[in-house]
Order: sequence, then structure tokens, then C-alpha cells
Amino acid sequence: MRIDIWSDVVCPWCSIGKRRLEQALAAFPHRDEVEVVYHSFQLDPDAPAEPVRTARENLSRKYGLALEDAAAKQEAVIAVAAEEGMDWSRHADSPHVGTADAHRLLHLALAEGGPAQQSRLKDALLHAYFGEAANVADHTVLREVALGAGLDAGRVDEVLAGEEYGDAVIADVAQARAYGANGVPFFVVDEKYGVSGAQPAELFARLLDQAWAESHRVLQAVPGAAGAEACGPDGCAV
Repeated sequence: MRIDIWSDVVCPWCSIGKRRLEQALAAFPHRDEVEVVYHSFQLDPDAPAEPVRTARENLSRKYGLALEDAAAKQEAVIAVAAEEGMDWSRHADSPHVGTADAHRLLHLALAEGGPAQQSRLKDALLHAYFGEAANVADHTVLREVALGAGLDAGRVDEVLAGEEYGDAVIADVAQARAYGANGVPFFVVDEKYGVSGAQPAELFARLLDQAWAESHRVLQAVPGAAGAEACGPDGCAV
């Protein structure tokens, strides 16, 4: 079974949704047969690489909120993250920055290390941004995070120095739009079920069970008439 997830590394609900899905997967009896792949989505493609304001200040500016109201909204999300076991106490200082290069590295991780390495890099990027208030558009930061997640230094430098995987990022965003996803996180299970938002772990658990049951249907035996003959694995005794 495969789960495709569209998300951004500066999206708080993407991080919370990832944690909740992983809680559901941890209790799923077929966890080892589930492949999880992350896809790119940019909440603000025009965000700068060099920050000019914090995410909190940008929230205030974008939605016309007083700064204290934006702070209250951010603190509420920080509290939810704490309930999921994540310390975002420094998130007030997280910068408003672009994520295109971070997404290109996530494609590199998938291509060269598979879904497991991509997931490690995804976790590391989310922690860098929400847990450490790091600038995840800065190449020095990205390089350090990527190497810490096990990526090859030479390949990381090559990707950051050019535009490799840029087309893959664009294609991911286009696919999200084709699915009708205008926000993230967005989860697609076995290309059949789509669900948006950081759903509770319980809902993810039900979705996993349903998708598995539908893709692994068990044939129901119907009782036949007594004495009906059949040939066995050793042939027919006639």
C-alpha cells in the first residue's frame, strides 16, 4: 500500500499531520508493507530566501491581523504540537522564507535513498524550522540538515548549486492542483482515497484499515454440495 503526501516544510499542520499519521501507522499491523512518499507544495512560492519578517509577522500582514492576534493563533498551534510531543517553543522566531530548495533536496533524498531517507530529511527540515527557527532557505542550513539526514555531501552541493529537481517540484504542485488540493497537508492512499488536513490519528487508522481491506480482498468460500468431486494437487484419482 502506498501513501502520497503533499506538504510544505514551513506548514505547521503538515508537521502535526505527519506525526498523527505515523501514530496510526505504528499501530497498523501491515506497517512494513506501506510506502510513504512526500511531494512538494509551496505555501508561498514568492517568499524570499533572505527573510525580511518572521512567520508571525507575515501571518499578521497576510490576514490583516493585529500582531498580538497573530501571536495568539501561532501559540495555539504550538500548543497542539506540544500535545503531539513536539517542542516548538522557538517557533515565534521562525522566518518567513521560500522552500523550493528544501523541496529539491527532498526529491534528491527520495531518488537516492528511498522513502525512508526522504522521511528522515522531512523530519529534520520540519524540526529545523519549527523547533529551531532556522532559515530553511539558507543553503548552509540546508546542507547541514541534509548531511545530518544521511545525504551525500557531493550530491547535496550539486543540487543546491543548480536547478536539479526543480521540474519535479513544479510537477508535484501541478498534481496537487489536479487532485483539487488547494492546501496542505493532503494525503492520497493507494491513488483512491484523498483526505485533507491534519486529521486525528484515529481517522488515519480507519483509512488505513479500509484501504488495506479493499486492496487485499479475501475470497469468501461458499459451501458446495456434499460429495462434489474435484482434482487435487497430485492429479485426479480416476
